[in-house]
Amino acid sequence: MRIVVAPDSFKGSLAADRAAEAIATGVARAVPTAEVVLRPVADGGEGTVAAALRAGYSPRAARVSGPDGRPVDATFATDDGTAVVELASAAGLALAAPAASTASTRGVGDLLLAALDSGARRLVLGIGGSATTDGGAGMLQALGVRLLDADGRDIPPGGAGLARLARADAAHVDPRLAGVEIVVATDVTNPLTGPSGAAAVFGPQKGASPADVLTLDAALARYAAILRRDLGIEVADVPGSGGAGGTAAGALALGARLVSGAALVCDLVGLSPAIGGAALVITGEGALDEQTLSGKAPAEVAARARAAGVPCLALAGVVALGGDRLSGAGFTAAHALTEVDPDVAHCRAEPERLLADLAACVVPRLLA
Repeated sequence: MRIVVAPDSFKGSLAADRAAEAIATGVARAVPTAEVVLRPVADGGEGTVAAALRAGYSPRAARVSGPDGRPVDATFATDDGTAVVELASAAGLALAAPAASTASTRGVGDLLLAALDSGARRLVLGIGGSATTDGGAGMLQALGVRLLDADGRDIPPGGAGLARLARADAAHVDPRLAGVEIVVATDVTNPLTGPSGAAAVFGPQKGASPADVLTLDAALARYAAILRRDLGIEVADVPGSGGAGGTAAGALALGARLVSGAALVCDLVGLSPAIGGAALVITGEGALDEQTLSGKAPAEVAARARAAGVPCLALAGVVALGGDRLSGAGFTAAHALTEVDPDVAHCRAEPERLLADLAACVVPRLLA
């Protein structure tokens, strides 16, 4: 009997691989004869590189520029000409104090250069958890695109610097990019600008005040207009271009295509082949709610399990979906940590122990 364990992270308390191991511990306790296959997943943001490494990719280290310009050490993953790069490792919120107007994605460009140096012919960029709202401008500059002010000088870093942008020049972009496929894994469909855009929706999460949001949105609109005029590329209204503070828009300027992050990671870790013939699939995340059904990894796992005719169990910190919504998305059952310990503080403090206990309790019911 094979049981596939494919959770996302429990944000703020448990990384996806640790969640998978905790669930596997509980399964082994309850069904010691089961073959347990671990396939932790992500939705294209943080955890994407970890998922690739778990799937057999090799780690590579690079020192890059952080969102505030200070150097940070980052890891990307490579396998057979594909490099998986995670924006959060170079421009993530955890790497610097909030500075929505000045934080830069230059380090993301540094990481892509390191991936090219490794011989990559396909670049997979997982976006999410960014500290930036610069439209990927820093990334473009690191890769050789000149973003110039009216005096022909490079604009300063960050989204606010885009207000001074007068011209974009891609004549000296790294020539290796011409022969490389670039795929951006995202879990949002927001456009670059406007009330649903990068600044309005995500800026406040990065410390932007209401006045900052207006300034950044206008600067991003200027950026989009100049990319269209000088490079012939439309980014403003493309669904998903607002992802990671508009980094997706900068990637589009390099010829990238945007894809569902959850689907890409599930493919990356070989989830569908693992599910085929399994007795049960277990997924989960911190909160199983309406957001889960909007492109998050557990919903992708459930959809694939349903397509394979395999029951899918969700384990979560909180379950906020009713039975109809759960079954409609492909979940056979869903259980929360509070069923083991109703004290939410304990659930946050000891998620691994409780997740193992929950799995041990409910898995036998689904296999009966």
